[in-house]
Amino acid sequence: MKVGWLLILSLLAAVALYGCSSDEEGGGEEGTEITYYSFSASPNYEEELDQMVSDFEEQNSDITVNVELAAYDDYFTKLQTQIAGDNAPDVFELNYENFVQYASRGSLADLSSFIEEDEDFDPSQLNEEAYKAFQYDGKQYGMVESFSNVLTFYNKELFDEAGVDYPSADWTWEDEIAAAEQITDADNNVWGTFAPVTMNEFFKIAAQNGGQIFNENGEPTINSPENLEALEYMVGNVTERGIAPSPSDMSGQSPEDLFLNGQLGIVHTGIWMFDAFADASFEWDVQLEAGNTQKAHHFFANGIAVSENTEKKEAAYKFASFMSASQEVAEARVDASWELPAITDEEILAPYLEQSPPENRQAVFDALDSLVLPPVVDNWGRISDTTNQEFEKALNGDKTPQEVLETLESEIDSIMSE
Repeated sequence: MKVGWLLILSLLAAVALYGCSSDEEGGGEEGTEITYYSFSASPNYEEELDQMVSDFEEQNSDITVNVELAAYDDYFTKLQTQIAGDNAPDVFELNYENFVQYASRGSLADLSSFIEEDEDFDPSQLNEEAYKAFQYDGKQYGMVESFSNVLTFYNKELFDEAGVDYPSADWTWEDEIAAAEQITDADNNVWGTFAPVTMNEFFKIAAQNGGQIFNENGEPTINSPENLEALEYMVGNVTERGIAPSPSDMSGQSPEDLFLNGQLGIVHTGIWMFDAFADASFEWDVQLEAGNTQKAHHFFANGIAVSENTEKKEAAYKFASFMSASQEVAEARVDASWELPAITDEEILAPYLEQSPPENRQAVFDALDSLVLPPVVDNWGRISDTTNQEFEKALNGDKTPQEVLETLESEIDSIMSE
């Protein structure tokens, strides 16, 4: 009987040891699964994202990433529903405009301690301003993932025909006006420059003149001397100087179409138009935008945040950091032209900088030194719509720029007090 019991115990011990060995070799219960929610990969970059996830899992064999995708138009509605239902993904994408709202509501995990303890990540791997864009109240609540911005695109042929020097990095508003006046040929539907007279353009133009839409306390400051000068500049290019086409001149065409048609010497638009302009019938290039008292450039960014409520913060942070600063992800983005990584590694960025057109791709990165972030306040959509309606009145001559800003001062106060 003793021999029998010894055999049984020996068999049980062997099974237990085999089970432990199997768990250790295959990850077993020691592995961590996290869910990643994304909008920017769908529908054009799903294969690239799959490869990024595969590279991460290869380097972190104890972590499995389950990817969930949604179209941008549906993404934030679904995300809000998940967070409200206490079912948020462990790690998820946020554009900057939405990032601040989620951070201020306590939905995001503070990553500062993870970053401090991470021997493989150094913030200097990323553009300083882009990295700081995902801070809130002095803490890092997100990792910058990718960015895009707006530059001065110019038609070299029209500049040459007018005998005007190409835009330089130190151009001012006055320089742009002078060049645009030389290029404009209204009889042949050619204009020197174009920038939309909308809030999305105005907050940047105001910043180029030292103005701002809200002060540091979040109070509206739209009716200021600096902002008035900025709006007069924007509207005056259309109504007084005639160097930019009016809405009726455009006849429903986009400014990008006018540029491709050879009807604009300059168009202020995003670097996402590089591919669309690649086959233009004329030579073109890009430059930093003109400023008045200072430089200011749009900055649009996507970042990755970790849910405050996840129990897998460490694993989620590792994935967020990988998607932000790893060489594998950066190279994949550059190869696929899937926005741009905010990294500082010139060797990885070299293939992007070597592509042409445009020749001056370095301006994309130089613009980061003077980035201006879009205001992020409640009811920003309503504020923008109201502003755009008032700006139309200035373009149509129904109100002066001063009257428009006075109206907006009252309207924005009213919207924000609701």
